Amino acid sequence: MKILHCALAAFYIDNYGYQENILPKIHKLQGHTVKIVASTETFINNGKLGYIEAGSYINEHGIEVTRIPYTSFLPHFAAIKLRSYDNLYKELVDFKPDLIFLHDVQFLDAFVIAKYLRKNPSVRLVADGHADYINSARNWFSLEILHKIIYRRCVKALLPFTEVFYGTLPARMVFFNEVYQIPEEKIRFLPMGADDSVFDRANSVDIRRRMRGELRLQDDDFVVITGGKIDKNKKIDELISSVKRMRDPKLKLIIFGSIADDSCLNENDLHDKRIQFIGWQNADRIYDLLLMSDLGVFPGTHSVLWEQTVGVGLPALFRSWEGMYHVDVGGNCLFLQGGTEMEITDALTKILTDREFYEKMKDAAQTAGVTQFSYSQIARRSLNLMGTDRVSEAVFCDD
Repeated sequence: MKILHCALAAFYIDNYGYQENILPKIHKLQGHTVKIVASTETFINNGKLGYIEAGSYINEHGIEVTRIPYTSFLPHFAAIKLRSYDNLYKELVDFKPDLIFLHDVQFLDAFVIAKYLRKNPSVRLVADGHADYINSARNWFSLEILHKIIYRRCVKALLPFTEVFYGTLPARMVFFNEVYQIPEEKIRFLPMGADDSVFDRANSVDIRRRMRGELRLQDDDFVVITGGKIDKNKKIDELISSVKRMRDPKLKLIIFGSIADDSCLNENDLHDKRIQFIGWQNADRIYDLLLMSDLGVFPGTHSVLWEQTVGVGLPALFRSWEGMYHVDVGGNCLFLQGGTEMEITDALTKILTDREFYEKMKDAAQTAGVTQFSYSQIARRSLNLMGTDRVSEAVFCDD
């Protein structure tokens, strides 16, 4: 099958572990012919968003990526905000896809996609969604104008042609329905996950030994890991304060990622020999770090690291957010109501002092977590459209 992945509603970043990176990679590994059409927005200068030149190249997975320019028919600021492009129709005609996979739907050139599908009715269309009430539509103009008027019209143009709209979180399924008025029967759950093509749990003992050696950690250290794009909403400062408060010499904290300008972290936070900040890590190495660790802790807003943590079989602490309880696969995690220093301390104390409790978390993580959040399985589900996910059956029920 020829699959065209369109990453036109936001940035597209090479060498990262986002869904728009991993799904095309797995689809290619599963024998499909794959191409990516993307915006020119990406990370430059150590994790800051910026723009690169339009053009085509082969990415790190051997997939052709074409970055198309924003349209010249609108003022540049409007073209960027509304996501309107030149040359998208030509890319569709030249590639002749059997299936188009849209990574998010908030772009004006949804009308171009609809035009192409009207002329090519045999081409299939699926779309996913990454917008929810936490990361999007956070002020009146964004919700009422951008999302409920402009982007809703984009979705309405796509609706007759779209087989399914995948919410990548249960909360995002609700956003699809409430904001864009997509019928419930067209919405399903497609989680993000762990890229099981780059790690092998059978080698986890060797990975643990090697990575702990590199980071000067002992085998009997209890290693907590956290990371990602570290901004004030991730509440990593609360986790650091908790680890410092506990003073357990065997409790170690590894932090990776890029620090945003609005982060609460400063150098003084890291002046503890049990805490290491190791900076940005590539996607493959992140999996090694997760496999090396004993517990993932994410006391703030959601990131794809939540699903990656579950997918490698690592027990975790997650911040409690409505519509994001899918990461609990039967006792693998605990939820933090506020993500405060004291709450994290209480949870860590429970885990460190009750070995039986921790082993039950670990067992659930390494059985159900690994199977439910495998990208090789998620990639197949994204195409065959068979069945209804158990989360989909309940997410729209009244409380």
